[in-house]
Amino acid sequence: MPRSPAAKSASASRRTAKPATQAGEVAAVDLGSNSFHMLVARDSGGQLQVVDRLRDAVRLAAGLDARLMLSLDAETRALACLKRFGQRLRGIPADRVRVVGTNTMRRLADGGKFMQAAEKALGHEIEVISGVEEARLVYSGVTHGLGKPKPRRLVVDIGGGSTELIIGHGAMPKLMESTALGCVTHTQRFFADGVVTRARMQEARLAARVELEFVERQYRAAGWDVAIGASGTVRGVWRVARGQGWADEAITRSAVNQTVELAIRAGNAAKFDFPGLRDDRRPVFAGGLAVLAGVFDSLGIEAMETSEHALREGLIYDLLGRLSDNDVRSRSVEAMATRYGVDREQARDVERTALKLLEQVHAGWQLDREAATRLLRWAALLHEIGLVIAHEGSHRHGEYMLRHAELFGFSQTDQRLVAALVRLQRGKFAQGALDDLPLSWQTPIRRLAVLFRLAIVLHRSRAPGLRIPFELSAAGKQVRLELRSGWLDKHPLTREDLEQEADHLVAAGFKLRFG
Repeated sequence: MPRSPAAKSASASRRTAKPATQAGEVAAVDLGSNSFHMLVARDSGGQLQVVDRLRDAVRLAAGLDARLMLSLDAETRALACLKRFGQRLRGIPADRVRVVGTNTMRRLADGGKFMQAAEKALGHEIEVISGVEEARLVYSGVTHGLGKPKPRRLVVDIGGGSTELIIGHGAMPKLMESTALGCVTHTQRFFADGVVTRARMQEARLAARVELEFVERQYRAAGWDVAIGASGTVRGVWRVARGQGWADEAITRSAVNQTVELAIRAGNAAKFDFPGLRDDRRPVFAGGLAVLAGVFDSLGIEAMETSEHALREGLIYDLLGRLSDNDVRSRSVEAMATRYGVDREQARDVERTALKLLEQVHAGWQLDREAATRLLRWAALLHEIGLVIAHEGSHRHGEYMLRHAELFGFSQTDQRLVAALVRLQRGKFAQGALDDLPLSWQTPIRRLAVLFRLAIVLHRSRAPGLRIPFELSAAGKQVRLELRSGWLDKHPLTREDLEQEADHLVAAGFKLRFG
């Protein structure tokens, strides 16, 4: 995808000198609600060879006020952490780094402002992903390479602001949910002053079960061979229980209950001096423990294994797939096209012409060729999905479907970009389709929309395999389309469509000439 100006500048400087020690490295950064994590690794025969790990308990969720605005202290902690991470990432090419924001980044009211500062500090683009996409990546990270002894798996990841629950078979997730339960948010709600009483713990545990009520029946009916817990909360409870002699390789229901009693006896987070519990985990331990107990109660779990792997490893595997031309996003687009009965031949014709138009103007229009190619391919394949609802306004229907669909592998921005192109494919140039895109994306999307619209106009006849002789030039907002002499005379409908298109593009500030 096109990168932000800060990320482009940073990646340009890195290309000038790449240390030999960093050759082949890939990196994943997880901007969680409790902690920021970074994993640097190499692919060693299909297995990850971890080179470096960094972690900082930023507690971003604790910095949100009632208006979902981020406090200055939380923003300062976050940006300082990202500067440190950015230093470690220098020398790793931008296409070998993925950075994602999760629950708190999804909720931020001033997300755009913070995002710009965060990307500048880190030197890389940040993708905000949906809860379901987070769940998919967690499952991938936890189950990769586990084999098939216990193929039906329940994976639970309790983060700072959300809890992901996934049931899958082997490497394939089947049920995925992201719930508004997290160790930071639950601690703020029930243990904000650090005091832990039996009544508070019971209330917090019950509240977690109430939040999980909507998944309880479906997940119990699906069943699993093994339950696996990932990330800091589950691992923290396991370490405390093991330190007390209540757990070995797995956390049992009894161990969870005993750990709850331990926390109640301590009475205050300041007194959580338990063997195995990290200092930075103490302030949010009670909330996370209540959520975990609620998960055990809701789903009837008797024992849960733990995994050192989670979202970061899933990001790395996903990134390696993209680098090896096995991009899950393309598979998601293909699946959606199949589901809605897309006319593949028409989609291929539109794609071919759109990419030919791009080839002729990407340099002059300063478009990232690789990113623009992906966007146009996805938009071409999906631009007619709205027809499944109605022909009238199909581009608006298609936009809505794309904005709200679960497209695995896509960040929220990725999805909005494709949806914007589908919305802008014809008719009046709907400027509102660009409103929620980052500023750095708006000019590229306007220009890509012009190319996409022209490709669709040129193939309105739907003649299979039609090859159109044209040359396109563009400078600023001046666009010139030259067709072979006499071609428009033989295609009067296309001439009329182009005249109408020239009028539509005026509203977007473009001047189209053709002949």
